[in-house]
Amino acid sequence: MALVHAADAVQRQAESRLATVGLSLPKLAALEAISKAGASVPLTQLAESLSCVKSNVTQLVDRLEADGFVTRAADPNDRRSRLAVLTPAGREACEKGRRILQETERGLVERLGAENARTLMTLLARLEER
Repeated sequence: MALVHAADAVQRQAESRLATVGLSLPKLAALEAISKAGASVPLTQLAESLSCVKSNVTQLVDRLEADGFVTRAADPNDRRSRLAVLTPAGREACEKGRRILQETERGLVERLGAENARTLMTLLARLEER
């Protein structure tokens, strides 16, 4: 349970800091995915990259659109499909979110010390192996 509680504490800290710029971890993950795809991505592809169902992505994109971080556009390659398009505000929010997560991680590393942080990262990577 210690690992679950630690993960929850780190997530709460990150969520709290991201909220100051209007983001959450899921919103930032979506903005990152759109950014990496080249500033626009079909919603079905976004769902795949976030490992969730299309209905969840639709709701997430609704919230991002309401925040002014993305817009929807017709997909020129498939008229049945819609694209999530990153706006300038979305690009800025994504950058701010990245910095916040980096600062949060730096704070954790400082609390652990460099050697312990490296050990933790190695162990976490092993837990993620499939």
